[in-house]
Amino acid sequence: MSLFIFKRLATLIATLIGASVIVFLVLEILPGNAAQMLMGPDAAPEAVAALATKLGLDQPAWTRYWHWIAGLLTGNLGDSYAYSSPVLDLILERLALTVPLALLAMAFTTVLALLVGVTAAARHNKLGDVGLMGLTQVGIAIPNFWFAILLILVFSVQLQWFSAGGFEGWGEGIFAGLKSLLLPALSLAVVQAAILARITRSAVLEVMREDFVRTARAKGVSQRAVLWTHVLRNAMIPVVTVMGMQFSELLAGTIVVENVFYLPGLGRLIFQAISNRDLIVVRNCVMLLAALVVIVNFVVDVLYAVIDPRIKASDI
Repeated sequence: MSLFIFKRLATLIATLIGASVIVFLVLEILPGNAAQMLMGPDAAPEAVAALATKLGLDQPAWTRYWHWIAGLLTGNLGDSYAYSSPVLDLILERLALTVPLALLAMAFTTVLALLVGVTAAARHNKLGDVGLMGLTQVGIAIPNFWFAILLILVFSVQLQWFSAGGFEGWGEGIFAGLKSLLLPALSLAVVQAAILARITRSAVLEVMREDFVRTARAKGVSQRAVLWTHVLRNAMIPVVTVMGMQFSELLAGTIVVENVFYLPGLGRLIFQAISNRDLIVVRNCVMLLAALVVIVNFVVDVLYAVIDPRIKASDI
């Protein structure tokens, strides 16, 4: 187990290094000049050059890369060009909304997917199975932003149960904050829940054909106990794999949904930074999302060994 974790940690570090190089190089080759964007199209070349020197944009690319990596390791991410404030403070402020939103969406995704997937598998080739799989097919086809607009029209405009946008803030209480995030979380979860439900159904059906399931039924174990205790645990390897990828997709999906609901989260910060060509904010936010993806995949790999003790370091 220790060797397994060590190998996964080494892979995590190597992946983060590779991701940092790619993120830096991609933003470096983009056309345009951040100093020119901040000063405006009519600014004097001397003023633009002075600002570029102040921002360190006149230094070689490899020098700026090492300065950036050193800042990541020490927590000094620099100052935003557009906001004139520390990038770390901006990111932490926005993460206070984006992370709870992604976690709430993941909770909705997991609960809906497991209920639908296991229920459909238990009614394999029956009307309930066909109906639930038909609903998941519709869910997969629905774009997140369209479903978000639909939720606003129904629950905000017609029923007036929720606000159409904005965030109450955690200072108003946990309930008020979660209420503001409920519709955005549902709009993020519907597609992911449909996908995960189909994966869950397939995994459960495969495990239900195993000998130990027939043995449990022969011993008189109830259908519900067999499904939720024996079958589901052994079917969780592919399910957990997809869940790890989906959490990463939920974090990325907040860019669209936060703009639809006008939420001051990380996604909206990235959108505004791209519009302002605030590359230092874009670079750090993208690197943060990449790091979260890699860390989630590491956690998923560790969960493999927890769910199935037969997994060894040599198996992966």
